[in-house]
Amino acid sequence: MENLENKGAQEGKLTKEIESKTAQIPSKVYLCASIAAMAGSAILKCLGRKHTALFIGQWVAPFLLFGIYNKIVKTEGHD
Repeated sequence: MENLENKGAQEGKLTKEIESKTAQIPSKVYLCASIAAMAGSAILKCLGRKHTALFIGQWVAPFLLFGIYNKIVKTEGHD
C-alpha cells in the first residue's frame, strides 16, 4: 500500500515537470505543425505517394490535441 502512495507522488512530480516544460511552448507551434502536416500530406498525395501522404496526414489530429492540452495547462495550470 505504501509503495502505491509513493508511486503516485513520483508520478505527480514527473507530470508537473513535463507540464511546466510543455507550457513554455507557444500554442501556435502546434497549430503550425498541424497545418504543415496537412500541406505535406496534400503535396505527397499529388506526387502519387499515397501511403506516405496518409502517414503524414495522420499527424494532424495529434498535433491539434497537443495544442489543446497545452492551452488547458496554460490556462488551468496543473495540480
